[in-house]
Amino acid sequence: MSKKTKNKSENKIVRSVNKNVRSSNRKLKPILKSIVGKKVDIAIRDLTFSDKRISKDIKKTISSAVANAENNYQYDIDNLFVKEAYCGKQVIMKRFRARAKGRAAPIIKPYSNLTIILAEKEKEKTERK
Repeated sequence: MSKKTKNKSENKIVRSVNKNVRSSNRKLKPILKSIVGKKVDIAIRDLTFSDKRISKDIKKTISSAVANAENNYQYDIDNLFVKEAYCGKQVIMKRFRARAKGRAAPIIKPYSNLTIILAEKEKEKTERK
């Protein structure tokens, strides 16, 4: 017996990945948790008025995913919501700052990968009797 493969049209998911985001995971995760489950237009609005510096990059990634959904899969933008949003570690640039008496202190500049997955809500069918 072979496994059943799901058709991509059944899943109705779209993803967008932004690599080399100049921020740490620790700073990205709270913002990503706040937008999961929200409709796309509400998530973009929340990120627009956020005072965090990195929210501009997240908003850009969501806009890219919306454009992918509209152009590649012909999804309706009004039905899209953020299904998943997560980040992962990327490279860490290591620099050193000169200190007193010939010593050095490390400066760590982390980068992250940002992934946004959008899905289209299914319209519920209600029957009248």
